[in-house]
Amino acid sequence: MAETGASPLPSTPPARSPLFRAEQFVWLTARVLEQRLFAYHFLHGTPDAVEAALDAYRNEDGGYGHALEPDLRGPVSQPLHTAHALRVLDAIGRCGGQRVERVCRYLTSISAADGALPAIHPSQRGYPVAPFVPVVDDPPSELLATGPVVGLLHRNEVWHAWLFRATDFCWQAVESLEKSHPYEVEAAVAFLDSAPDRSRAEAAADRLGRLVREQRLAALDPDRLDTYPVASGYAPGEHRFPHDFARTPQSLARAWFTDDEMARSLDHLAAEQQNDGGWPIRWHRWAPAPALEARPLVTIEALRTLRAYGRFVG
Repeated sequence: MAETGASPLPSTPPARSPLFRAEQFVWLTARVLEQRLFAYHFLHGTPDAVEAALDAYRNEDGGYGHALEPDLRGPVSQPLHTAHALRVLDAIGRCGGQRVERVCRYLTSISAADGALPAIHPSQRGYPVAPFVPVVDDPPSELLATGPVVGLLHRNEVWHAWLFRATDFCWQAVESLEKSHPYEVEAAVAFLDSAPDRSRAEAAADRLGRLVREQRLAALDPDRLDTYPVASGYAPGEHRFPHDFARTPQSLARAWFTDDEMARSLDHLAAEQQNDGGWPIRWHRWAPAPALEARPLVTIEALRTLRAYGRFVG
């Protein structure tokens, strides 16, 4: 037994620190995938362990299912699950090779003629799904689903025939946005941050930033949230903040906000850590399991954002 008062090992976060409390929350509540992601990001875990856990969600068609994205239940592949898988692979430096080639074949098979992805493929019908995610027979093309996928593939220098059409769709969708909502803007940023044409991306981001401020899509003063509108269909109090758009200082969206606005946003994010060590979800809680599974995801992202801005070392 260790002696009373012995110093923690160097790789162990200091007891009761935000990172230590988050670690306890993750071990208590998270799926194996999020446990291994936390270990990879903060405890010197290996990418092999993360990739092995992610494999449990992969289907024969090259897509991902099995409630990888917690609000979509059931085994079938879906664009949102597959985007989630690509984010994991990108985070561990494994977004390439034959695995991603198979992903691109799956994306090609479900994309519309314009190259865009639907948010929800009709194959979801018959399985539990969040009530705010409609399942229709002829789903529309969605920047929400397409932008983050295309951005991640460009970020990792993946080239596939499908990407040409999908990239054209994203440019058209982003540059024609007039009335938007926060999650759509986040999808646009995910595309613009990695789009190959940097000058065009910077111009589009500058225009989008003005739209965000004009339409008050970002809550700039966390102490006066009642003065900021909540988008139609969002949960009460489901605000988005500057750090939600600019998850790292390198994002094009960082230029949309002053240093003081970003500091207030990050202060608010840090203060949101709950007594159990995890961060809350802001969207509708429609069933216990999706809410429980989503909180470790939100917690890991909160910690990564805070670390990106130098709020802690870990």
